[in-house]
Amino acid sequence: QVQLAESGGGLVTAGGSLGLSCTASGSIFSIVAMGWYRQAPGKQRELVATINNGGATNYLDSVKGRFTISRDRALNTVYLQMNSLKPDDTGVYYCNGRIYTSMTSWDDFWGQGTQVTVSS
Repeated sequence: QVQLAESGGGLVTAGGSLGLSCTASGSIFSIVAMGWYRQAPGKQRELVATINNGGATNYLDSVKGRFTISRDRALNTVYLQMNSLKPDDTGVYYCNGRIYTSMTSWDDFWGQGTQVTVSS
């Protein structure tokens, strides 16, 4: 069993910054990648940023240059630093981990979501 615990959401005005954290715990054999997804009301969930176990990153085009994803291996934690926030960044942000729970079994695990609201 793996759990992802998220924190850092909140309310911010346009142009402001927020930092999100997500820590994985439980029966972790290895972590392939971790990332952040978001879902705005009435919209499909979309990938925001990912980082794999080699440190390679991938970003949604609309957040490139504004968001930075990073990790701490020792803490099984992924971070998302969000700068220059826009109202369109508003949504529920979900942490994702692609995690092996044994040598041969993996799954995608999800956090409960944290609300990010950017006001104009």
